[in-house]
Amino acid sequence: MRKALFLVPVLACFFTVRSFAQAESQSYTNAVGIKFWPGAVTFKHFLDDDAALEGIASFWDNGFRVTGLYEFYGDVSSDAPGLKWYVGPGAHLGAYNGTVVDNHYYNNGEISIGIDGVVGLEYKFAGAPIAVSADLQPYLELNHPYVGLWGGIGVKYCW
Repeated sequence: MRKALFLVPVLACFFTVRSFAQAESQSYTNAVGIKFWPGAVTFKHFLDDDAALEGIASFWDNGFRVTGLYEFYGDVSSDAPGLKWYVGPGAHLGAYNGTVVDNHYYNNGEISIGIDGVVGLEYKFAGAPIAVSADLQPYLELNHPYVGLWGGIGVKYCW
């Protein structure tokens, strides 16, 4: 319960960050890539210079999970062009095959529903259609009271 009480103010911060995001123009509009931890494919689309939607589909031998995130972007420093921070809220839906995931047992075919957050850094290489990222993604399972943490390293092809 204490973890859930801690997560609520953290997620509330994600909703207020937009007013502080002062990002320069992004150098790409769309990206598709892979993410490690857990293994996933991602698609990102910028709605504005400082806001993007990201979809993450994770598939592994214990089941699958689809996550949608709304991300706010900002420059880390004018001395580091291409390096951005991002933060935002989201949600996930998944199904598991009767196994333990993040120290919690799911029955075969059981659905996982929850809210997510993300905080991370992304670097877009100048002159190349490649971006790399590192992030943490805390989540709260709604149908199984559980707080967990995902995240990872991503590599994306941008256009």
